[in-house]
Amino acid sequence: MRSLLLAALFAGVAMPAAVLPALAQGAAPAETKAKTDDLEKLEGFHSTDTQAAAEIPQTGRRADAIRKNLSKIKLPDGFKIDLYAVVPDARAIAVGPNAGVLFVGTRKSKIYTVTDRDKDRVADEVRPFAPGITFKIPNGVCFSKDGVLTVVEQNRVLAFPAAEFFYENPDVAAGVLVKQGALIPASEESFNHTARVCRVGPDGKTYIALGQPYNVPPAEKMDLYNKTGIGGIIRIDADGKNREVYATGIRNSVGMDFNTDKSLWFTDNQVDGMGDDKPPGELNRATKAGENFGFPWFGGGSVRTVEYKDQTPPADAVAPQAELPPHAADLGMTFYNGKQFPAAYKGGIFIAEHGSWNRTEPVGARVMFAKLGADGKVESVKPFAEGWLTGDGEYLGRPVDVAVMLDGSLLVSDDSAGAIYRISYEK
Repeated sequence: MRSLLLAALFAGVAMPAAVLPALAQGAAPAETKAKTDDLEKLEGFHSTDTQAAAEIPQTGRRADAIRKNLSKIKLPDGFKIDLYAVVPDARAIAVGPNAGVLFVGTRKSKIYTVTDRDKDRVADEVRPFAPGITFKIPNGVCFSKDGVLTVVEQNRVLAFPAAEFFYENPDVAAGVLVKQGALIPASEESFNHTARVCRVGPDGKTYIALGQPYNVPPAEKMDLYNKTGIGGIIRIDADGKNREVYATGIRNSVGMDFNTDKSLWFTDNQVDGMGDDKPPGELNRATKAGENFGFPWFGGGSVRTVEYKDQTPPADAVAPQAELPPHAADLGMTFYNGKQFPAAYKGGIFIAEHGSWNRTEPVGARVMFAKLGADGKVESVKPFAEGWLTGDGEYLGRPVDVAVMLDGSLLVSDDSAGAIYRISYEK
């Protein structure tokens, strides 16, 4: 499907009518009909009357204030951090595989594109992507190797072939992989834990984490959640078909990435309300379909939840690879396989900690680094970049996601400051 769609794009011809329905599995509800018309036109490679969105200013008081705060960030010797772009509500980052254009998801209604035209490692242009489409919590963004951008919303999945080549125009090539209301049952839509993340795996399938909406879900919800993949990870083919529940027993993962051995690693935010120091957060590793990671019987690590303490956990529940600081809200993560950083960082994992929201003494708001040994197991997890949380408990910023640029530098998104930072090594 991807190759056929891309071939049609670059040949400059319209897609056959029989092919489009295979990509678009249904239309959106009637209440969004006005913008659905735009999406339907884009699916058929037809122009709309949508105007280009205004650029986000990259200079001025706000940018200056962010740069001033960055002077407080502590990094290992030889590293430095700079403001790469001002991006409102910046969360998940997808780096374009061809030109390095960034596509940045949010928990609101916009996706932003970030372009560094002169390659001075500072963004020149930031503007909303596909302004004619009404997005709802388009947090999840990820690229396939052949340049197809997948966007996972609260309850829909869209695909944008050749996104790096079409993004400058309001009209972009688009397709529906999972129609509105079909990613999760509409009855389970919630304001809580709805920021999806995605990754395209070595098998070409798209993996999507589906956080469940509760602190601890009631027992009567578990059959539905296990069946649909809520509180787990699902995967679908490139055309949206053959949906499968890949993993269960996950509370709310907002970060995942594949290692070179094809295993899927992911962070998981654990149960609130059990005290400042428990349970721990988790860094997990999935090696095959069908694994269960222990929630809701375990609230984090080996700590049992009050609600399920009298029930027997699954005998084959997979323990985390590493326990992370309690309530630090570990979100985005990425393996570092770039060439710019010292060899000690090669193959390790960078993790963005968003920071605690209800802890007596706040923790987090930093970037952690998990070092892996020769056996593939986690040897240590230590702070890499910190200083966004002051000694007075004030957040100067809240990291959300991390991504490796084509030049090997590390990007960090911050939805509180509304920015993307670039960490480079120059020693």
